[in-house]
Amino acid sequence: MSIVVDNLSFSYGSHAVLSDVSFTLESGELMAVLGPNGVGKTTLLRCIMRLLNGFSGRVTVDGKDVSTLNNRRLAQLVAYIPQQHEPAFSYSVSQMVLMGSSHMVSMFSAPGRKERELAEAAMDRVGISRLADRSYSKLSGGEQQLVLIARALAQQSKTLLMDEPTANLDYGNQAKILELVRSLVSEGYAVLLNTHNPQHALWYANKALALHCGKAAACGKPADILNTELIGRLYGIKADLISTDLGDVIVPAGLGINQNEKRKNHENS
Repeated sequence: MSIVVDNLSFSYGSHAVLSDVSFTLESGELMAVLGPNGVGKTTLLRCIMRLLNGFSGRVTVDGKDVSTLNNRRLAQLVAYIPQQHEPAFSYSVSQMVLMGSSHMVSMFSAPGRKERELAEAAMDRVGISRLADRSYSKLSGGEQQLVLIARALAQQSKTLLMDEPTANLDYGNQAKILELVRSLVSEGYAVLLNTHNPQHALWYANKALALHCGKAAACGKPADILNTELIGRLYGIKADLISTDLGDVIVPAGLGINQNEKRKNHENS
């Protein structure tokens, strides 16, 4: 078992953002966290990482209460991959990835051979070894996201928290990132991934957590919980689910009916 969140609540002052959110994420699972802007998806990840203080409830990682862990021990258990990262200095890709192993050395020591080998292996794993000497700030959005994932892998944590990893990426880079994430899950990683696109949950995730008004509106297998009613409740739109040989596809209402009619006409022709 990797992450257990039990009745997590958090407020910014008098504004309640999360209320009694509970779920379990195990090794070898990808959970997609769904919901509109401002619903608390990023806040949830930041509470788990203890980047926000003052939440109520309990969060455990591998059976250890995060409130009892120092920063180094927490970094050994879980890695946080932000949506965007703008370093203050112009670091190279290899330097950025090497930062993932910083919890392995003391504050007075420089990374050694072991840490450099971990960084090189992480870059090779995500296919960016050729970019090692490039400036991180000069990379495309997709390449930068791969660097952040490599940095998390160099951290040697088997639980990954990913905040909108496909945001602002083109269609091809979205698919590349999500396929990489799915392959990591198949290797035993536990991944909690925020996304604005419920289709990502249907295609890639084992579980989905839907947040609405700061509460868990639904949690379970994506195919079991994602229906037209829930999509309308979360995003304020009417949508149809079209069944295909590769699974359900979410389309705006009306367009889905037309597509079904076209498909039937094609099959009957």
